[in-house]
Amino acid sequence: MNGWQKTTSSSDWNIFWASIHTVSRLFHPDSGFRFKDSQIVNHFPTHSELTRKDLMVKNISRLKRELKKEDSALLHKGPDGYSALDFLPESFLLPADYSLFVEEYKRRPNAVWIMKPTGKAQGRGIFIINKLSQVKRWASSRVVGSKDAYLACRYIDNPLLVGGKKFDLRLYVAVTSYKPLRAYIYQQGFCRFCTIRYTPAASDLDNMLVHLTNVAIQKHGSEYNSQNGGKWSIENLKLFVESSYGRAKADQMFSDIQSVIIHSLKAVQPVMVSDRHCFECYGYDLLIDDTLKPWLVEVNASPSLSASTLADRLLKTQLMEDLFHLVVPPDLMDPSTRTVGVNQSPDLEKCGDFVTLIDETKLEKGEKVVRERSARGSRLIWK
Repeated sequence: MNGWQKTTSSSDWNIFWASIHTVSRLFHPDSGFRFKDSQIVNHFPTHSELTRKDLMVKNISRLKRELKKEDSALLHKGPDGYSALDFLPESFLLPADYSLFVEEYKRRPNAVWIMKPTGKAQGRGIFIINKLSQVKRWASSRVVGSKDAYLACRYIDNPLLVGGKKFDLRLYVAVTSYKPLRAYIYQQGFCRFCTIRYTPAASDLDNMLVHLTNVAIQKHGSEYNSQNGGKWSIENLKLFVESSYGRAKADQMFSDIQSVIIHSLKAVQPVMVSDRHCFECYGYDLLIDDTLKPWLVEVNASPSLSASTLADRLLKTQLMEDLFHLVVPPDLMDPSTRTVGVNQSPDLEKCGDFVTLIDETKLEKGEKVVRERSARGSRLIWK
């Protein structure tokens, strides 16, 4: 990228694009490492509060409990039966919440559940169940003393389909501070498609090519298109929704998506260590159902930057270019005036497709939420 050089020095650097494990070691009290005023790193030390599936669920549940005590309008149900914070499918941590899961299963015996290991990615270890006996078999087959936990999530069985196929969205969100919260969303993203037409039939529950959109899984299917990587641009999705449902509903869907992201960031804000030397670019994965309601699937701390197609390469190269413009203070390039930490007031005209999602420094004093007119009814959202 323009103006930057790769270095092998362990101490003389400005931006360290590191793994989550390396960042964890840097912030460990025994590491002895101290950031210079001109150094920033690409992860927050407590990022797992958002990016580990079980911790994300825990933090959002905690926020709901706190707001319930205040009778917050954020929890008031709209005409569709959901509140602004109902964007995660019902979830249970197993084996810890096994008894609660059994109760819920008995209450809704026809529901389908997707089992996800809390510490894995790219679809590894995921399976789908519709019988309690399947969970019992899983529990009995676990190695005694195993610390591997699973999250049992209600499976969204009414996904929005394009050409009869299921898809999810990958969006990029950059956070430069949690206290105050400053977050920016990238206007370019993509949809990832399954290669086989969707069917909710029980006989197809074991076919991950029908249910999981991960490229790591889909690329092994015989119908996988290596030219487009089974992907669609966000712009194509918007055009599809506009043509099928109208522009107003398409605009509302994308507004709802932004609300989901803001709520998730607010949920983890109290437990995040917001170090001034940190920023993070998350990969948000969302699913849209056939009512155009967005559901949060997971948040990735290290979204893949590898490219499987030319369009992929162009998008991710530009993403990194724009991200560096967003997070690097202008004075960092001048050794005589280097400043502390991540850019606190980026010039968005130079940041390409990044736009402000939320900036708490620009809110009115004491303002926490604003009322938004929605196709789903009037509601309050964080702003």
